[in-house]
Amino acid sequence: MGLIGEWRTLLQREFEGYDRNRLLHDTLAGVTVAAVALPLALAFGVASGADAASGLVTAILAGLVIGLLGGAPYQISGPTGAMSAVLVLVASRHGLPALWATGLMAGALLVVLGLFRLGRVVSLIPAPVITGFTSGIAVLIAFGQIDNALGVALPPTESVVDKLLVLTTSDLHPNAVALGTTLAVVIVTVWWPRLPLPGRLPGALVGIVVATVAMVIGGWDVPTIGSVPRSLLLADRLRFGTIPWEGLAELVIPALSVAALGAVESLLCGAVGGNMTGIRLHSSVELVAQGVGNMLIPFFGGVPATAAIARTSVNIKSGGVTRAAPVIHGIVLLGVALLFAPLLEKIPLAALAGVLLVTAWKMNDWAAIRFFFSKRLRHAIAAFLATLSATVVLDLTQAIVIGFGLSTMIFMAQMSDLVIVRQGIDPGRLEAAGHRFLAPEGSVAVYTLTGPLFFAAARKLIDEVEAHDGGETHLILSLRGVPLVDATGLEVLHELLDRQRRGGGSLLLAGLQMRVDALLRRVGFLDELGEERVFWSADRAILSLGRPLPGKPSLAPPLEGLVEEIVLATAEVRDRRDSGG
Repeated sequence: MGLIGEWRTLLQREFEGYDRNRLLHDTLAGVTVAAVALPLALAFGVASGADAASGLVTAILAGLVIGLLGGAPYQISGPTGAMSAVLVLVASRHGLPALWATGLMAGALLVVLGLFRLGRVVSLIPAPVITGFTSGIAVLIAFGQIDNALGVALPPTESVVDKLLVLTTSDLHPNAVALGTTLAVVIVTVWWPRLPLPGRLPGALVGIVVATVAMVIGGWDVPTIGSVPRSLLLADRLRFGTIPWEGLAELVIPALSVAALGAVESLLCGAVGGNMTGIRLHSSVELVAQGVGNMLIPFFGGVPATAAIARTSVNIKSGGVTRAAPVIHGIVLLGVALLFAPLLEKIPLAALAGVLLVTAWKMNDWAAIRFFFSKRLRHAIAAFLATLSATVVLDLTQAIVIGFGLSTMIFMAQMSDLVIVRQGIDPGRLEAAGHRFLAPEGSVAVYTLTGPLFFAAARKLIDEVEAHDGGETHLILSLRGVPLVDATGLEVLHELLDRQRRGGGSLLLAGLQMRVDALLRRVGFLDELGEERVFWSADRAILSLGRPLPGKPSLAPPLEGLVEEIVLATAEVRDRRDSGG
């Protein structure tokens, strides 16, 4: 089924039996989400390097377009903090046309990801990297609001380090009213939800309303968000004639960052929403919807959007049942923009700074951070701190690459811990068990392996065998604990086979997993080794090296004890790996 057919099926399922009661639930949820989204849309529009009107237009179109086309009925999209941290740098370096062009390019990339069903690639990013990246963005947002919170105009900077240098070297004269407004909004936003009031409005909205009313009544001179056009089509917007064609190459990396963020946030939001509702997100449909929305939004003057976990959670908790809820949320925001623009223009920037400071604090995944540190997960802590630091100090794209690279190296180091347990076999015990070696002068050793036999660990097996060079004619490799073998592992197996044959001995394999067995057959190794030298278990391989003595049972208790030792050795390998030894 194509993506269009998949989307039509989603619509049919959602609206089957749709009635007035479900419409009422969607309407209430849409109005509630709009109340939550309004202050955030205004704030993130400013934080993105554009203006409050751009954020509002983004939220409206995201609700109408992405909400309608999305891969789940509960997703609420709009401007977000992660996006604003990337976009503000693009706007400061290249201007607003470049910001819009970046959104357009990112949207096209998201459409490609969806059409080729590549959403699964996003899930390969490790959790500590995402957590560190999110915390780093929170730091960027917080530092980005220092100007508005203090009511001062600082020169533009491209990093937190530069911002700190400016703050420490400048002769600042903070605006006491602006600072007080920011602190007041922070307090109201945090404490309002804790009050036992029925039908509470969002704390951020209450804080902004209180701050704006106080500014108007007091007549205080503080910077406000400025003009809010009474139109969905802003005067400053992307036009084909304003696309910076000659500078598009410089926008490729920012566009990749925006597309990656859009995909990660949308799919993570879908995972959270799916857990809350039991309704699975159709990731490919969602990515195409995000792409189409972000290709359209710049031509109206908005900034890139993505699904937002907080707004989606509000929608679900408010009783939204179909995608009518995000669409109604967009319609309500459009009505606010058209009817209440004169009031919106009087909102102090310091009030939006307060909202963003609280948002930055809440962006951190404190539960995951506490888990990493309380459980002393050193590798997770290292990836988290490295990604956070790189996000704050370097470019966001570099931060993802560094965090992913570090996590990959840590994973490789962990996986390279191939545990090898050697068990020498005494020929006398075989004799006592009723077996005689076909080559009495030889000896047997079983090597029980646990872990992947790949390039980072395979040479360890050669080193272990060569440490007992000259004493083992028959070598048995028990590979039941080996999930995969790569090209280097194949080279090592060939090397061991050649080594054994040159010495007049043999190599036997036991306990091959299905995946490893298929690989060794495909590359012809088992043909070269001989099918008769591949066994279900190590004890069967041992028995193949002897022949029964006349009048003796084929498996006497002494050999059973030997097999038990091999089983215990395998358990020892597992215990050592589980304990990190």
